[in-house]
Amino acid sequence: MKLLLLAMSGGAIGSGARYLVNVAAARAVGTAYPWSTLTVNVVGCLLMGLVTELVLRRYGGSSEARVFLATGILGGFTTFSAFALDFVALMRGGETVAALGYVLLSVVISITAVIAGLALGKALL
Repeated sequence: MKLLLLAMSGGAIGSGARYLVNVAAARAVGTAYPWSTLTVNVVGCLLMGLVTELVLRRYGGSSEARVFLATGILGGFTTFSAFALDFVALMRGGETVAALGYVLLSVVISITAVIAGLALGKALL
């Protein structure tokens, strides 16, 4: 029950942060392209790498810390379900090149961000 409550409370924080990023991105660059979801996924992946390397490995990696930070906060912040919905919307709108570019950018940059976060975490140890 304790881990569930940690995941839920972390998820609320992550979801709130995601909402704020979405609002800021929409104001900054508009909503014609899913920049907000791309930003959230890339930043979330970078943070996942950093949290994994620094907090979970360096400081013992308790199940409570893992659930609250990785499952809760970052799980609430990043979602590939929104990514999939954005992809389908672009495809349905006849924007095939934009949709495929979105998939490529999301996957390649996010994986690179996890690697960068891991390296950054290692360098900070």
